[in-house]
Amino acid sequence: MTLMISGIVSVVLGVIGFSLWWSDFMIILKGGIPIMLILAGILAVYVGLDAMEDRMREERQKQEEKLETTREEIERVKSQAEQYREEIERLKEKANKNTP
Repeated sequence: MTLMISGIVSVVLGVIGFSLWWSDFMIILKGGIPIMLILAGILAVYVGLDAMEDRMREERQKQEEKLETTREEIERVKSQAEQYREEIERLKEKANKNTP
């Protein structure tokens, strides 16, 4: 209950002070708005740069994953080619043994 009463008293005093010092409030507001806009702009630039770095990091990671997949595919094809070479050599030796 005391919290509610102190809240009402604060609101009443705030309205009275607001009406008495309106010109002072406007001076503070005129000086504060540009500062708030500058700070908001700096924050927006920072968030934008951070988001751009995240996108670049994700793109780099995707490229690295594709590169790794390609390397694995190359290794698989190399081993398969080696198996084919060995099979060709065996068939050549077998053909040489069968020819009189």
